[in-house]
Amino acid sequence: MENFDYDLRSIQEARDLARCGEAAAKAIAKFSEEQIDAILRSMAKAGEEHALCLAEMAVEETGFGKVMDKAYKNHAASTLLYQQIKGMKTTGILSEDTVNKTIEVAEPVGLIMGIVPSTNPTSTVFFKSMIAIKSGNAIVFSPHPSAAKCTLKAAEVMRDAAVAAGAPEGIIGCVSMPSMSSTNELMKGKEVNIIIATGGPGMVKAAYSAGKPAIGVGAGNSPAYIEKTANVKEAVKTILASKTFDYGTICASEQSIICEECNEAEVISELKSQGGYFMTKEETDKVCSLLFKNGHSMNAKFVGRSPQVIASAAGIQIPEGTRVLIGRQEGVGEGYPLSYEKLTTVLGFYTVKDWEEACGLSIRLLQNGIGHTMSIHTQDRDKVLKFAAKPASRILVNTGGSQGGTGISTGLPIAFTLGCGTCGGSSVSENVSPKHLINIKTVAYGLRDCATIAADDPTFMWKDNGTKAASSPADFAASFEKKETITGSSCQTGCDDNEKLAALVKEIVLAMKGQ
Repeated sequence: MENFDYDLRSIQEARDLARCGEAAAKAIAKFSEEQIDAILRSMAKAGEEHALCLAEMAVEETGFGKVMDKAYKNHAASTLLYQQIKGMKTTGILSEDTVNKTIEVAEPVGLIMGIVPSTNPTSTVFFKSMIAIKSGNAIVFSPHPSAAKCTLKAAEVMRDAAVAAGAPEGIIGCVSMPSMSSTNELMKGKEVNIIIATGGPGMVKAAYSAGKPAIGVGAGNSPAYIEKTANVKEAVKTILASKTFDYGTICASEQSIICEECNEAEVISELKSQGGYFMTKEETDKVCSLLFKNGHSMNAKFVGRSPQVIASAAGIQIPEGTRVLIGRQEGVGEGYPLSYEKLTTVLGFYTVKDWEEACGLSIRLLQNGIGHTMSIHTQDRDKVLKFAAKPASRILVNTGGSQGGTGISTGLPIAFTLGCGTCGGSSVSENVSPKHLINIKTVAYGLRDCATIAADDPTFMWKDNGTKAASSPADFAASFEKKETITGSSCQTGCDDNEKLAALVKEIVLAMKGQ
């Protein structure tokens, strides 16, 4: 195909991958639980062995993040994920209710399309490959063009390990010539049964518009509230460990810190002592002019960058050892750019009077990343329960957003695709797991005699024994006319509706009489 244009070749490649993936999906659907587990063990082992080199490839190709942190994400998406899901029941009979005589049976969805972001290009491939195979499916990836090489390599590592353990050829595929044309071809291809979209809002919206089931995730804008009962030193340590993890490329990472007037001085002192640099208003404006373009869209050039890179580009001087840049904000929305998502080492900072004001501020901040994640640092369980009402799918307590939201430091399912619920435009509100990639069929035995079901039902009052309704259909219609006459002079606003309803009832009565 060397004489064909790039977009045509990319489309053909996508079609070929989809066809091979469909055949592989049909084959693996017949595999036993033991066969699936053997494949997963092989994939986890290969993921661990290639975690570091793929991290190096990702940083070199995209410029985002830190090598060792990306290596740990690869470890989490292979070794830790396998340990968590290996005992999960995803094939065959899932459960049986002997009382109600129902049996739940798992059925794979088929071929999955995985859209991969440039911020987490290798760990996302590991993660989606593992959960796809665990649920008995095949998967084909569409990489971000700026991370095409490392994404393709990660997919090849997973594919080779799976096939070596007995998986069918074509079980894991990846486009090597990414383009919008190839992505659209996969999204709308008849072979693809479901899409898992992790990426920008435009790509997620396109996935939901493809005319087939999709699991998409939205942007995050997680506020971190340090409540007055919090251990401030521990809270700051945790927040900075999260925000600096892979230079803030995880969408669950903290975007703003909220403290109270009563602990503001302690929070600021602790932030400074642990590597936080509070920018002046002028410095904040300079940094914001770099970070955002077209309003509050993040400039990809500064995603996942160190504070030193950002400060140098902005022409400001920061102390040696600075870990994050912090800018005070007095409001949310237009005019306050740090109130939006910043997948890099920059935080907004807010001070409130009390927890009630913190509640309101958190809700306003979450409107720019609604349904995703927020965190609270507190020793007051009552405050935790109050914050559980906030419009976020993950309310994290005394832990970091990056590690906590992805399940690395919490009991949540380990995932690199985090649902935002319906309020955030997502079809799921949980961390996506193998259970989201199976259909559950229910076998249901009859419990009651269909021929006598009404007669045998003691709660059904209208037995076929000559019992008549309190009023005939005609009387029922007349009651509306009478009500209309009585209330007509005093309730003009309801007349039109009553007339329409009475006319409708009359039509029903006439129809019942055959007129």
